[in-house]
Amino acid sequence: METATSTTALVTGASSGIGKAIALRLAADGFKILVHCNKGLERAEAVRQEILAAGGKAEVVQFDVADKEAIEAALNAYFDAHKDEHLDVLINNAGIHSDTLLGVMTDEAFDSVMKTNAYGAFYLMRWTVRRMLRRRRGSIVNMASLAGQTGNPGQFNYAASKAALIAMTKTLAMEIGSRGIRVNAVAPGFIETEMIQTIPGLEEFKKRIPLGRFGTAQEVAGVVSFLCSKDAAYMTGTTLSVNGGLYPA
Repeated sequence: METATSTTALVTGASSGIGKAIALRLAADGFKILVHCNKGLERAEAVRQEILAAGGKAEVVQFDVADKEAIEAALNAYFDAHKDEHLDVLINNAGIHSDTLLGVMTDEAFDSVMKTNAYGAFYLMRWTVRRMLRRRRGSIVNMASLAGQTGNPGQFNYAASKAALIAMTKTLAMEIGSRGIRVNAVAPGFIETEMIQTIPGLEEFKKRIPLGRFGTAQEVAGVVSFLCSKDAAYMTGTTLSVNGGLYPA
């Protein structure tokens, strides 16, 4: 935990994959976890039960990250009902992809990915920062991507949204560092989750990875845990690459 008085961490998209691994790891670190989901309520509840079974604390919160009114309604209602809690950590992990080449990409495919991945993070950071500023403390971690650092054919929209996250991370870190709030990003490469199963030519990509394998969600979660800890107290505005050496940071 960041300090002994840290309380709650919100992990968006926490019902599966990397988000679930982050939620479990931060719960083990001592945070009470707000397990966020949009539609996967049953899976989010299963994550909550897993945290409780391990002796941790967790609640489920449900909203569409692309809907700023839904975000504010859900989070205001939660913290109004839990006045002894403060949001010390925000993990912007929720994201979608809609892959195709630019020449045939629809407006909807571009808009939906940007709305969830970039606007959603913006809405959540704005809500969170306004409250963190009052206490002059907190940590935000944005889940970017290798695609946002290098680009990736067929992912024009996804790469753009993740590059935006990296830029927002750097800028917000400059804006609020003097108030004791840190903002960092993690850029995973090819991680063994449901999302990469739809990517064609996976084995060819694996051959390009210096470590010779795909990463695990738990390995990404370990880096997030570090960024939320006192060990990273002098780190802000940085993007840590977790990609097996595919793109050296």
